[in-house]
Amino acid sequence: MTIFWVGFIATAVVGIGTYLIRASFIVALADTDLPPTIRVALGYVAPAVLAALVVSLLLGGEDTSVGWQELVALAAGGVVGWKTRSLPWVLAAGMATLWLLQWIA
Repeated sequence: MTIFWVGFIATAVVGIGTYLIRASFIVALADTDLPPTIRVALGYVAPAVLAALVVSLLLGGEDTSVGWQELVALAAGGVVGWKTRSLPWVLAAGMATLWLLQWIA
């Protein structure tokens, strides 16, 4: 068995396992009415994940390098988030700014 197939099988098994774990929660809670406190808490999951990604990018260590394009895109996303309070718009503005600056430079 070549290393390709070992990697392929391992990736497939992990992917299927991850899918089944996530799907089990969706199936188990499909007909359940969540308490209001849980609904409010779930609203903070996406911003918390985005903040964790940004902080790890900025303070990640020696192997990560943040250029001026990333900082400008981060600032653009921050301004859009401050004005709209919408995570999809933050992601769209930040990525569009980053891609545009990388294309120009």
